[in-house]
Amino acid sequence: MEKALAVFQSIAAELLADEKVNPVVDYIPADQLFDKLDLSLVDQPIDDETHLKKLKELVMATPRTATNAFFNQLYGGRNEKAVLGELLAVLMNNSMYTFKAAGAQVGVEKAVLRKVCEIIGWDEKSDGTFATGGSMTNFMSMLMARDAYNGKVRFDGVQQKMTVYTSIESHYSIPKNASFSGIGRNNVRYIPVNKVGEMNPVELDKAIAKDLADGFHPVMVNSTAGTTVLGAFDNVEEISVVCKKHNVWMHVDGAYCGSVIFSKKYKHHLKGLENVDSFSFNAHKMIGTPLTCSIIVVKDKQNLRNSFANDAEYLYQTDEDDFNPGKTSLQCGRRNDALKFWTFWKSVGTQGLEKMVDHQFSLADTAREYVRNHPDYELFSFDDSIAVCFKYKNIPSQELCTKLYEKAELMVSFGSFQEDEFVRFVTINAQNSHDDILLFFKRLEEFVAEYYGELKESDFVWEEC
Repeated sequence: MEKALAVFQSIAAELLADEKVNPVVDYIPADQLFDKLDLSLVDQPIDDETHLKKLKELVMATPRTATNAFFNQLYGGRNEKAVLGELLAVLMNNSMYTFKAAGAQVGVEKAVLRKVCEIIGWDEKSDGTFATGGSMTNFMSMLMARDAYNGKVRFDGVQQKMTVYTSIESHYSIPKNASFSGIGRNNVRYIPVNKVGEMNPVELDKAIAKDLADGFHPVMVNSTAGTTVLGAFDNVEEISVVCKKHNVWMHVDGAYCGSVIFSKKYKHHLKGLENVDSFSFNAHKMIGTPLTCSIIVVKDKQNLRNSFANDAEYLYQTDEDDFNPGKTSLQCGRRNDALKFWTFWKSVGTQGLEKMVDHQFSLADTAREYVRNHPDYELFSFDDSIAVCFKYKNIPSQELCTKLYEKAELMVSFGSFQEDEFVRFVTINAQNSHDDILLFFKRLEEFVAEYYGELKESDFVWEEC
C-alpha cells in the first residue's frame, strides 16, 4: 500500500504541474480513443514500469475539471481539505449501511445531516441521507411523495393515476424518475416559466386543479433551486402555498444552487424552505467537494424509513436503527461520501462555506459586467445567478463551444432558453479569481480572432471594431 501511495503521489504531482501549463488536454475524438490510448485488458500481468506508464498516459489524457479553463459543467475546482477527506474515505473503505461496519463515520454523516436540517429550520423529527447524485435524490423524493400519498403502493404497486409537477426548465431526471417510480412519464406536468426561467405558481395551481377535476391524483411538486441553464430559482414560498392548498408533497431540487442555504446574502432565494417536505443539494457543486456528494433531507424522517427500510437479519445485527443508515437509504452498500464534506466544513466552518458561495456570485457579477460593457457580446441571463449566458459576435454558440473544446483552449458549454441559444458560462469554481474570469474572455476573444474563418457565420457578418 505504501508503494501504491508513492505512485499516486508521483502521478498527482506530475498532473498538478502539467495543469498549470496545459489547463485543457488535447482533444481525442471518441472514434479514435482506443487507437490513441492503450485501454485493452490482457490475460497476463504487466510489469510495474509499463503499468505506471500506461496509467500516466490515461491520467494525462483525461479532461481537467479543476483548472481555470473549465467552465463546462456545474462543478469544478479542487479543494484540498475535501480531497483529503475523500482519500481517507477510500483508504478506510467503510460501507455506510451499518454502525458495525462504519462506526464513527456514521457519526460524521449524522453530524452533517443534522446541521443542514438546523440551517433549514427543521426540528429533531427531520433527517436525511447521502445518495449518488442529484438524479437519485430527486428519485428518492418522488418515491417518498408517492408513498406518503398512498402507503399501499409499496406493497400493491401503483394502481391510481398519479401526477407530478415540475417546470419546463427543470432537470431531466424528473421524467425518468416518474418512469422508474411507476407514475409514468406521461403523467409529468410541465409548468410554464416566466422570462427568467422561474416556475409560474398560478399555472401550477391551475394544472393541479384540472388534474383533480379529471380524476388524477397529484402527489408531488418539484421546485428547482438553480435551473440547469439560467440558474433560476423557483419561488419556494409561493409554490409551497399551492402545495399546502392541495395537500401535495413539495420537493426542492437544489442540486445546482441549493448551497445558498449557507449564505446570509443569497439564502433569500430559498425563502420558505422550512415549509417544504424534502430538499436536496449537491455539495460537489457549489461547495466544491469531489464527486459525488449529494444530500437529501426530509422534514419528517419517518418518510425515509417508510419508503426505504427493509429488515435483513444478516445485515442489521447491532445497535439502534438510528445508527444503521442502510435503513433510510435506497442503497445497501454505500461509500462514505460524508467525510469529504465534513472534513472541509470542519476546517473552514459554516462561515467558510458562506464565503465560498458568495464568491461564486461575485465572480458571476464580474462576468456579467464584462459582457454588458462590450458591444460584441449579448447577455441572455439575469443578475443574482452564477450562470452567465451570452453570445459573442453572433457566432453560433454550439459551434463556438465545440471549437474551443476541439482546439484545447477552453471548456465551456452552450445552452438554450425559449428561442435563444447561447454560451452558458458558470462561475461555480470558487477557487477561481476575478482575474481568471477576465482571462476567460481574453482567451475567447483571441481564439475567435485566430479561428474565425473556421466558425460558421450567422445572419450577418460583424465588422472589426
